[in-house]
Amino acid sequence: MNESSFQAAYRCINACNGEYPLDALLYRCPRCGDLLEVVHDLSALKEISAASWKQTFEQRYAQLNSAYGSGVWGKKEWIAPQVRVENIVSFREGATPLVPATRLAHALQLKYLRVKQCGNSHTGSFKDLGMTVLVSQVRQMIRDGKRIKAVLCASTGDTSAALAAYCAAAQIPAVVLLPANKISPAQLLQPIANGALTLALDTDFDGCMQLAQQLAQQPDVYLANSMNSLRLEGQKTVAIEIAQQLNWETPEWVILPGGNLGNVSAVGKGFLMMRDLGLIERLPRLVCAQAEHANPLYESFQNGFREFHSKPAQPTLASAIQIGKPVSYKKAIQVLRKFEGLVEQASENELADAAALADRDGLFCCPQTGVALAAMIKLAQRGTIKPDDRVVVISTASGLKFVDFKIGYHQGTLRDITSRYTNRVKLVPPNLAHVNDAISTFAAHRNI
Repeated sequence: MNESSFQAAYRCINACNGEYPLDALLYRCPRCGDLLEVVHDLSALKEISAASWKQTFEQRYAQLNSAYGSGVWGKKEWIAPQVRVENIVSFREGATPLVPATRLAHALQLKYLRVKQCGNSHTGSFKDLGMTVLVSQVRQMIRDGKRIKAVLCASTGDTSAALAAYCAAAQIPAVVLLPANKISPAQLLQPIANGALTLALDTDFDGCMQLAQQLAQQPDVYLANSMNSLRLEGQKTVAIEIAQQLNWETPEWVILPGGNLGNVSAVGKGFLMMRDLGLIERLPRLVCAQAEHANPLYESFQNGFREFHSKPAQPTLASAIQIGKPVSYKKAIQVLRKFEGLVEQASENELADAAALADRDGLFCCPQTGVALAAMIKLAQRGTIKPDDRVVVISTASGLKFVDFKIGYHQGTLRDITSRYTNRVKLVPPNLAHVNDAISTFAAHRNI
């Protein structure tokens, strides 16, 4: 397959005139100031049949010792055809499992419920999917003579971890801005361990993001946040993988947590691209789930998206989506309208309990995934999601990044949380009778 046949460029989401190369340090439309998106030459991609694309993706899936073995780079022509293979920076991201949540499905009387485990990735979150594309593009730009002194991001944790790891592999300086005392220790440690300049600021994520955008106006600083549309190209592979894992069919529902809202538009873009190129016949319905303490998109949904108002985000257990001024809200709204999308919210207790319930199926859900699961539970209980509907919930990060959240839940020490599904360690005497009694009691009373 001749990759030079395929082209992609930046265009304005408002369809302003102009097209810009993907090696430009450009994140907003020069005409209207709104966000850009990556647009592919679909006419060239359509010269390859849908059946041939499916066969190519199947053959590349998790290939050993190949640049195309990554779940992202196996779809290279659809993602970043301009990046030369020798410039790819990859940790074999993607190709993550679609795991049944059987007990939870049974409790909700759903016949099909799967969790897409995007946290089964190098740095433990879906952010790897976009960062491999962005850092590969930066490496190519530097090798082609462009001066970039650092790649920069504002982060609630996962973005900084992914940026630091990929930049370390590419030997590119990384700078991360984090809200002080608002992310988990594991998330703070990751960029430190990978050698990034880690700056904790006495503000929230929105304050960090505002400063990051100011810094990115300098011609030698490259912005890595999701307002950079290259990130979304990698993240859209989640949708392609879901379809591929379902034998190129689409579920009725795809539910994912939303913070800065780039992932909503990315997943939607993946499904739209597959439909336009004939790989799938119909679109799923999308649900964006927000924490009640950081829910500006939910509030906009309540008025039919006629208005959108940013708001200060309040502290939430789902710290990675504690964002009150999401950069990608316009993109997210555009996508949700195309997908008959819904926006639901989850309280702190609802998200904590939902994560604990899913863990009973062998998962280890982060609090953000708890938000998506809680939204799914509400929709199923209302009858919006029907018993025969196929449902996929996207888990965005590993629960191992949020061990304090897990410990606090099961010890009953989370502030203002009543843990309904706690499972505490039981102290018993070291003799056979007491251990057998404990096992018998456990077996008799275990339920979801």
